[in-house]
Amino acid sequence: MSAEKTRILAGLHAVLEAFKAGSPLQAVHIAKGAGGARMQEVIDACRRADVPIRFEERAALDRLARIATHQGVVAVVAEVRYRKLTEIPEDSQLVVVLDGVEDPHNLGAIVRTANAAGAGAVVIPERRAAGVTPTVSKAAAGALEHVPLVRVTNINRTLESLKEDGYWIYGLDECGETSYVDAEFNTPTVFVMGGEGKGLHQQTREHCDVLVRIPMSGAIASLNVSVATGIVLFEWKRRLG
Repeated sequence: MSAEKTRILAGLHAVLEAFKAGSPLQAVHIAKGAGGARMQEVIDACRRADVPIRFEERAALDRLARIATHQGVVAVVAEVRYRKLTEIPEDSQLVVVLDGVEDPHNLGAIVRTANAAGAGAVVIPERRAAGVTPTVSKAAAGALEHVPLVRVTNINRTLESLKEDGYWIYGLDECGETSYVDAEFNTPTVFVMGGEGKGLHQQTREHCDVLVRIPMSGAIASLNVSVATGIVLFEWKRRLG
């Protein structure tokens, strides 16, 4: 196998999306006895792309994927290349910035939601935040192959740079002065989402043009960050996307 850095994709959807995106797959491992129409799609895609197929015991796939929910297929693919801020598409109208999201399930779900909402990129910090892991790839369900993942050293400088490029910065905060349904979204738009349990850092709040909140009726004061991201992104998409 190549010495190139690699990552693992687990699950039928994630592997098929990697083929659709033209990602450089090195090998696909399939559990012995696994079948079905979707698995046949994977096998056919491997043959068309001349990607080696390795039929192995399911236990071997469990070890490779490090998660049990791989649906009998695991692919080895070149590591995700983190992009630079300057690589965000010039025509992007929506960018998601994550201020310290540490849970890989949340990161993967947010990337998937951002792709569905039409975001041009997801921005994450280098430190004290989740990076790409097999769990992230699984939760993203193939979206990592389509959404640029930008990694930056400083979130606040990044927000300043995005402002200079004409973006309006909206931070989601439970103490925000405006409900997300009442906010007037200007484009191009950045939504900044805080980390689990901590929310936005104070300096990050100060770099936002508007702080918006999701009104809550129950006893719980806040939503899971990936759920909250989906709510505000699709309200934006409903109005502007």
